[in-house]
Amino acid sequence: MTDKNKLPLNQILQGDCIELMNSLPEKSVDMIFADPPYNMQLSGDLRRPDDSKVDAVDDHWDQFESFQVYDKFTRDWLKAAKRVLKDSGTLWVIGSYHNIFRVGATLQDLGYWMLNDIIWRKSNPMPNFRGTRFTNAHETLIWCAKDKDSKGMTFNYDAMKVMNDDIQMRSDWVLPICSGGERLKVDGEKAHTTQKPESLLYRVLTAASNKGDVILDPFFGTGTTGAVAKRLGRNYIGCERETKYINVAKERIRKTQALGPEDLEVTRSKRQEPRVPFGSVVERGMLSAGQVLFDSRKRYQARVRPDGSLVASDVTGSIHKVGAQLQGSSTCNGWTFWHFDVEGKSVSIDVLRQQVRAEMN
Repeated sequence: MTDKNKLPLNQILQGDCIELMNSLPEKSVDMIFADPPYNMQLSGDLRRPDDSKVDAVDDHWDQFESFQVYDKFTRDWLKAAKRVLKDSGTLWVIGSYHNIFRVGATLQDLGYWMLNDIIWRKSNPMPNFRGTRFTNAHETLIWCAKDKDSKGMTFNYDAMKVMNDDIQMRSDWVLPICSGGERLKVDGEKAHTTQKPESLLYRVLTAASNKGDVILDPFFGTGTTGAVAKRLGRNYIGCERETKYINVAKERIRKTQALGPEDLEVTRSKRQEPRVPFGSVVERGMLSAGQVLFDSRKRYQARVRPDGSLVASDVTGSIHKVGAQLQGSSTCNGWTFWHFDVEGKSVSIDVLRQQVRAEMN
């Protein structure tokens, strides 16, 4: 495991992202969020019906001589990203119809394993002023692991579900584009033409990283990833070539308020909780041998034995096995099935498990 002290944490590195990523230790970052050039191939000015000019993406960094040149660039930065990503890490890349299909093919060619494609549906998209096409109202994010055998990737499923009013989070996200007070400006002009909204990065980082993780952004721009990472208690490493963007990003992140340690916890998946054997509850004296347990409707009873097993008539075994056999079922969650008496009130033994987990955490 890479020592975090060897990483340029919470810094913006200036230069070519491929060279910079290749200079970092192998398998050293937990997550990568990449917003690469889209290679939008714009020609001529785009104007509104009143003949005013649209501030389109015509920056030099978004221009490539050909698809072949763009594909080579994509392959090179994705190879560098894969080297620096931990085996348990994941990569997110965002794009539009101009580039995302080429990026997706390259990801698969390099052995990345697709986990999801996310549709960011813009609640306030820019209209199609020429009236010759459908309004471009979405962008696509690809979320992938290093390869098909990757294990231990972070996905805070329960946090996403709670964020979505206890409904499983879907792969289509309705979020506004960056506008209004969030849009950074320098001398009255947009600081960056493709600034992403913080709400988008907030969701990505909350879903696929944990506090203290290292988030790498190879195309840092004006620092949306860094600002959200700081706010959520993550570390960031940014790569950026343009001095003007770096200056804006540094000031933006300086002004960002980090949440306190007590405010960073999210709803954890049951799979992430430490395992608690029922025997540990007994050996801690939270329940005693000989104590009677019963189900919520008091149809069944069992006695606790010194080793943490239960006995009910001729049925013996774990809290799960005995609960299942008494009901004639193949499975039973003994923690929620069994209860005990506390001053005349029926209390689930799961309360005791949570107490043990709190101590373990």
